[in-house]
Amino acid sequence: MLHYQPKREPGEASATALARNDGDGPKLHVLLAQTQAENAGAQEISRLLGAGLTARGYRVTNLFFFRKSDSFDEPPDTLYCAPRRPGNPVALLRMLWTLRHHLRTTRPDAVLTFQHFGNVIGGSVTRLVSRAPVVANQVSSALSMSWPVRTADIVMGSLGFFDRITLNSKDMEREYSRYPAAYRSRMVHVPHGFDDKALTLSKEVARQEFNLPQDCILLGCAARLHPHKRLDMAIRLLPEQPSWHLALAGQGADEARLRQLARDMKVSDRLHLLGEIPPGRMADFLACLDVFVFPTQAETFGLAAVEAANAGVPSVVTDLPVLREVLCYEGRPTALFVDASDHAQLSAAVSRLLTDKQLSVELRQNAKGLRLRYSVDAMVEEYVRILEQVT
Repeated sequence: MLHYQPKREPGEASATALARNDGDGPKLHVLLAQTQAENAGAQEISRLLGAGLTARGYRVTNLFFFRKSDSFDEPPDTLYCAPRRPGNPVALLRMLWTLRHHLRTTRPDAVLTFQHFGNVIGGSVTRLVSRAPVVANQVSSALSMSWPVRTADIVMGSLGFFDRITLNSKDMEREYSRYPAAYRSRMVHVPHGFDDKALTLSKEVARQEFNLPQDCILLGCAARLHPHKRLDMAIRLLPEQPSWHLALAGQGADEARLRQLARDMKVSDRLHLLGEIPPGRMADFLACLDVFVFPTQAETFGLAAVEAANAGVPSVVTDLPVLREVLCYEGRPTALFVDASDHAQLSAAVSRLLTDKQLSVELRQNAKGLRLRYSVDAMVEEYVRILEQVT
């Protein structure tokens, strides 16, 4: 049987919630639930949000369906439903049963779900076993969702399984503008905040830390190794530029294909796959780079590119509407935008950043405003407001 909270007008919080958040009692217990435990963008956002809510007195529990990365830098109070991705129906049912158990025993006052599977699975199970309101965070592009998952998301959002649905960019709002009115009535725009990845190491020391060559032009990207990230386009830059190397920070299913491409193009010695890097070391990785290359096919925000630009690394990114939206400050671009599927354009843009020092300085100056535009405190305060509305 589904349990639903009484509906309230936007902005109206229950008397209990207001009392608990005004110092008259313990703050709300918030459960942050998402699919896999790895050092990627969605997990970084939930880490920052959890830390921000904890600092404001909320009790926060983090829940992951399974652990994907051995090097995952897990936040405090973390639960898992399975040790790894379920490989058969029995393992999937066991994971769902454990998810049910965690929800019943932790008894959260509100559940925030992340990623498309986190929203669909987490939202469904929460509604079956708990009266806690659900806030679904849409951090997945439609391109990354299969049609059954996208259909389930639309149905659940329209029927009220989600009390609020947060979108992290205006471009996502345009993408979701075709969804049913009942779904759109629950949408709220909450821009991501990000940790300032200020560069504290010199390039020489940073490259020593990661065992990277000193005497080369080093391109780099931090991203999941997934076909949608199109990191093969970055590898294809290497054959015609013998002094260029490429460092990739991330892990994923596309690793074998990328390694094979490098072998086929005879550039394996200039491709450096560093694996997953914890958030605390990302600034040191960015300090290694001469140019950040982001040839992704689809994004909802592009957190890695925002962090790189803010850190002062000259960046070349795919010309997507969402990246033009987030990678600017007061109308000024903080990166070069190109058709990254066009090899000649991508190569020329990288070369331009390496030779046009004035352009690099201009982009770096523009990017200094990103930390003001995407404040972690502002993001957390918006979620506090949402929690007060739905509890």
